[in-house]
Formats: sequence, structure tokens, C-alpha cells
Amino acid sequence: MQTDEDIPQLPNIRPQYTYTAPVSRIHEQRDIDAFVQTRAFDRIMTFVMLLNKSVMQKKISDACHISPQTQRILDMLDTLDSWIDEFPPLDNPQRFGNKAFRSWAAKLVESSTTIMKSVLSEDLHDAIPELSEYLNKGFGNETRIDYGSGHELSFAAWLAGIALLGGFTPDDYQAIVLRIFVKYLELVRRIQTTYTLEPAGSHGVWGLDDHQFLPYVWGSAQLINHPRLLPKSILQRDTVDAFADDYMYFRCIQYILQVKRGPFFEHSPMLNDISSVFSWNKVNTGMSKMYVAEVLKKVPVVQHFKFGNLFPFNR
Repeated sequence: MQTDEDIPQLPNIRPQYTYTAPVSRIHEQRDIDAFVQTRAFDRIMTFVMLLNKSVMQKKISDACHISPQTQRILDMLDTLDSWIDEFPPLDNPQRFGNKAFRSWAAKLVESSTTIMKSVLSEDLHDAIPELSEYLNKGFGNETRIDYGSGHELSFAAWLAGIALLGGFTPDDYQAIVLRIFVKYLELVRRIQTTYTLEPAGSHGVWGLDDHQFLPYVWGSAQLINHPRLLPKSILQRDTVDAFADDYMYFRCIQYILQVKRGPFFEHSPMLNDISSVFSWNKVNTGMSKMYVAEVLKKVPVVQHFKFGNLFPFNR
């Protein structure tokens, strides 16, 4: 597991930041080889690992610092959640992809600049055109009506962009995961179930999860050295239900059990295999490596990610 010395701090790029329109840079496998050498890759992984460290052995219900910036984002997520009631699912007979999601997504794109002006402090407003690229793509694709780990990455990049510009400090990291991201996950789950979004870029039964990845990284960090819960505890439904409110990992498993039918080892063989690992520390290290391999190094996932001044595609 990474120690404090292993994880550099995020740079504060506010003094030298100027807006650059984000552009696509990843189209084929050799672009991935370039991507992993970039400052963009470094900033994303630094952010993921700093947040990972901040929630080690922490429950969702634990008290944590809630800055005005954090609170404004929580309020924003409540607003986005309320829009689902404005656009109820259409009575169309499709099994996947209710087109009402397009109306919800269109409202986000239309409103994102206005929303961010109220959510972000004024000294960050010049970055809104670049930040909107990541916020707008953080909840699913309105054309394909799908959602997956690439959209999750986009929302995480939006938060990382705010941090890079000095909108968050390290004091906020725990709340970014256990308040903001937890609320975000409940929102995207509601969107998935309301509008029957297809899994985007999923490996089906051979993937980790149809939709999410980061809550398994940060969720396993929460559980390191837990006195009673072990990786195999996810196989007991009553244990899952008892601890889902306090641990992201168990909430992910609970959600899978709510939406999938049949034996767990059949519909989620990878999670089932991981449950036999002996410690959460080992699970956390494995999930961190797997995030790089299965999300950041996969062309179908990151080909939609765009690079500007927040996430520069240079060494």
C-alpha cells in the first residue's frame, strides 16, 4: 500500500491556469502508451490515491470537515436529483434506454454554466468552460443512453479539476469521497434504474461491475483493518444490508443484489473471486492497480476523455 511519502500532493495550478478547450487525444492502443506518461494521467492517479488515503478506516457516518465548497456541491447534486421528477420515464416499450434521459441530460448541458457559477467561488469562474466538459459527461451518454466507469471518471475529473485550481484543500478529501461521491453514486443509481441506462463499455459478467469502479477502490480503503468485516463478508446478505450505509463497498454489493438475479458467483464472478482475498489491504492495492488496467488503460473507456489545461496530454 502506498505510504504518505509515496503520494505526491496535487499541484495548485491556479496561478498559471488559462482556459484551453479540451480535445480528444486517445483513439487507439498506442495513445494509451503515451497517456500513461502524461501530466493528465499523473494528476488523475494522484487525486485517486490521495482520496484513497483520506478514507482509510473511515466510515461514511464518521464526522468530517464540510467546507462551503463541499456543501455547495452537495446542494447541486440534490438539484440534479430533483430534475428526475421533472422528466419521468416515457412509456416506451424498450428494455434499455428510456429516452426521457435525453431531456434530463439536455437540461444539465443547458444549465451547467449557471450552476457552476453558483457552486464555484468567483476566482474559479474562468475555468468553467473547461470544467463543464467533465461535469456534463459525468452522468451518462444521452445518445447511447448508457453509463459506465468512463462517466464516473469524468465526474471524478471534475472534482480533481476543482482541487487543482485550489477550490478544495486536503482537509476536504475525506468529504469528497464520503459525502460528495457517496451522494453522486446514489444519484447515478437512481438515474440508471429510472431510465434503464445500459452499462457502457462493460465486459458483462467478466467485468468488475456494470457501472462503477472507484467505490471499490475507496470502499476497500475504508475497510482496512476492520475488526470484524472481511472480504468474504460480502457473501452474507444480512451483513451486506447491515453495513451498506457505512461502507461504499458493501453498498455496491447491495445494489448489485437489488438489480441482478441468480447466484452471486454467476453474475459477479470477479467480485466473488476477490472475496477470497485474505485482507482488505490486499484488496485495496489490487483494486488500485486494476483501476489503471481496466479503466485508464482501456481505449473504449478513455477515448471519450478530453485533455486541456487541467489535464494536459504532455509528459
